[in-house]
Amino acid sequence: MSSLSPQVVQRTPTEEEPPKAAPAFDAAFRARLYDLLRWRRDVRRFKRDALPEGMLDRLIGLACLAPSVGLSEPWRFVLVEAAGRRAAIRANFEACNKDALAMQEPDRAALYARLKLAGLDEAPVQIAVFADRDTTQGSGLGRLTMTETIDYSVVMAIHTLWLAARVEGLGLGWVSILDPACMAEILDVPKDWTFIGLLCVGYPQEEDDTPALERAGWEHRHAPDRVVIRR
Repeated sequence: MSSLSPQVVQRTPTEEEPPKAAPAFDAAFRARLYDLLRWRRDVRRFKRDALPEGMLDRLIGLACLAPSVGLSEPWRFVLVEAAGRRAAIRANFEACNKDALAMQEPDRAALYARLKLAGLDEAPVQIAVFADRDTTQGSGLGRLTMTETIDYSVVMAIHTLWLAARVEGLGLGWVSILDPACMAEILDVPKDWTFIGLLCVGYPQEEDDTPALERAGWEHRHAPDRVVIRR
């Protein structure tokens, strides 16, 4: 057997490890969890302070605890560190944002132009996240009829990373005004990877429990009963 080949350890029923006791999530923990969900924001304004040593690795490790269809773990995190690649991404964003501005209705264009839609210049960390749709891990379980569940799994990992970053006092901004094909070319990733989003990570300049787009007058949250349908 090659030294690079994974070794699968077969366990008999008597060798199975005993199940661990589930932790108890008390009222105090639940209250803090609700606070975390309410205070999670899509951050656009960052301080330039670097992250502490090892924090990014820890956050990505937590993101990998997210659920994935068939245990496929299809997420691929590309840390964008080279200045040239960051500049190319910035140019990509500017071109896509210009097109998006041109598509706005006249009464919305001025407001759109005032929105800060990316923290590309300030955030110390940029992570491009891709989905490996052709991964053989998981043997296709759960995605034969809904192949898009691979992408959904990656989104779950992003959300897990988002919450984990917030716990550390960090902000995360998801930049989606980008051309996926250009992103794959700029970052020189395998052609069968699918771009999901670019994440900016760093310490936020300000914190608020109200979405920035709501504060800016672009949109507002609605009551949950508007999206619940009973059959």
